[in-house]
Amino acid sequence: MTDDTDSLVALTRFLSPHCRVTRMSSGALIADWKRTRFLGMATADIRTLTDGRPEERAELLTGLLRAGCATPRPKTYADGEIGLWLRATHLLIRALGFGRALRLLSLAAPDYARADPPSAEDVARLKRAVQSHGRRSWLVNDDCKTEAVTAFVLLRRRGLRAALNVGVREHPFALHAWTSSAGLCIPDADPRGHAFTPVLSIDGGGQ
Repeated sequence: MTDDTDSLVALTRFLSPHCRVTRMSSGALIADWKRTRFLGMATADIRTLTDGRPEERAELLTGLLRAGCATPRPKTYADGEIGLWLRATHLLIRALGFGRALRLLSLAAPDYARADPPSAEDVARLKRAVQSHGRRSWLVNDDCKTEAVTAFVLLRRRGLRAALNVGVREHPFALHAWTSSAGLCIPDADPRGHAFTPVLSIDGGGQ
């Protein structure tokens, strides 16, 4: 039988960002702070998430979804959708300037995080897509600011933890932007082997 702690961890992964789980003597209490609602779960139901049959787990998760305590698994972005976001972000930065565009991030990138951490595989897939579109587009032309902001927004819109960084290099002077998540950077934090000292970091998701 899986340890109860593992079962609680599994439950937490499926909860909405605004829900928190507390261990109780007879199971767990799910607190939905967005709607000020509380839902109790018996120990047997919680163990179903790790030890139950697939149909039992599906039934339990369907109940959590209907109760509003869980959200569907985050979707991956289609390749064409990433390209559209990249071009739109580039036009926004050109129209408003990089500094003003950063002030709008709170509108496009929600400040919450899912309980489950970002997958390195998903972030690597996003990195490949963003950089591929960035190199192919004559509009974007491999612009680090556009790639970093696009990656940050797309990750945050999925409720995944990410940090947007802006760094500086003195000799010769240059600025560089990148987004870090799951131990990866989009684009690379040290392009062509040049290190940049971070001077600004915008993060989200309980960082």
